Amino acid sequence: MIDRAIWAAHGTEFAHLVSDTSVDELHAFAAGIDGLPRPLKFHRDHYDVPAQYWDHVVALGATVVSTRELVQRLRAAGLRVTREPRPS
Repeated sequence: MIDRAIWAAHGTEFAHLVSDTSVDELHAFAAGIDGLPRPLKFHRDHYDVPAQYWDHVVALGATVVSTRELVQRLRAAGLRVTREPRPS
């Protein structure tokens, strides 16, 4: 699944690419994305997809969902990874 590229950073916007099946499925899908000048960056439970590659990733089969649905499905699958709380 992929949400819309609305997350601003580093002079562009990013989308989140996730799987609600397994992290292995997510890594396999990301590894199969050809034509990127550099690999996508993985962050705990998702890959960041720069806006300029969003259409390409969707064309390869990523299902477009809202950010809310993306997070809900990750949580329901037990795959949502959040930051550990900082010690006081």
